[in-house]
Amino acid sequence: MLLTRASEYALLSLDKIRRSENPVGSEQLAKELCIPKSFLAKILHNLAKQEILVSHRGAHGGFTIKEDLAKISVYRVILAAEGRTPSVFDCTQYSDTCPNGAIGNCAISPFLARFQGKIDRFLHELTLDQLFDEQ
Repeated sequence: MLLTRASEYALLSLDKIRRSENPVGSEQLAKELCIPKSFLAKILHNLAKQEILVSHRGAHGGFTIKEDLAKISVYRVILAAEGRTPSVFDCTQYSDTCPNGAIGNCAISPFLARFQGKIDRFLHELTLDQLFDEQ
């Protein structure tokens, strides 16, 4: 599945963080977004690890967005949140995940690859400033 809850929570968190003038803590975000704190903390850690967020320690610590939203693609956020390349169908990425074990003989494999390519291009081109501007 392309967007799991991890991707959804990452994008919702980034929206909240971008609106704040100060670093936003994971506990505050979890409360505001009604997300389990431990799950959200893992997502935020992954976003910081991929240098999308900056983690600030201390009493007034939390997270801020590291760079301009126009430089952060939705693809990059999903990749960080999910820990894997986003794909619509598992079999479009790796032949060993084909449910029938016959990727070379699959009648729909070329279609799935083209479809995935279009989605990848869209997600690479869509930046956070564009995503949040559409609201």
